Amino acid sequence: QVQLVESGGGLVQAGGSLRLSCAASGRPFSVYTMGWFRQTPEKEREFVAAILWNGVNTYYSDSVKGRFTISRDNAKNTVSLQMNSLKPEDTAVYYCASDPHALYDGSYYYPQKYAYWGQGTQVTVSS
Repeated sequence: QVQLVESGGGLVQAGGSLRLSCAASGRPFSVYTMGWFRQTPEKEREFVAAILWNGVNTYYSDSVKGRFTISRDNAKNTVSLQMNSLKPEDTAVYYCASDPHALYDGSYYYPQKYAYWGQGTQVTVSS
């Protein structure tokens, strides 16, 4: 079993920045694919970013590419999402997810591929 706890959400003005963190406990973290997803009441949960075990392979949705950066620290069992140039449409609950498989083949995009989820953290971007 893996437990994930997100932190760092909050209220920020458009153009501002936030950094989300996800702390993992339980099974060895270093082999896991880690992802960030977000959800609003109007939309299904959508992919934001993912990072493979090696910390080198990173993937982003088109809507956040160039503005968000995902990173991980395997020694500290944490994954982070640096969000810059935030827009009101980035407003959502952000979820950290993990899976013990290396989701190389594009499957990192699909929430059903992840075995473990955090409770979510609210990000609100005001215009």
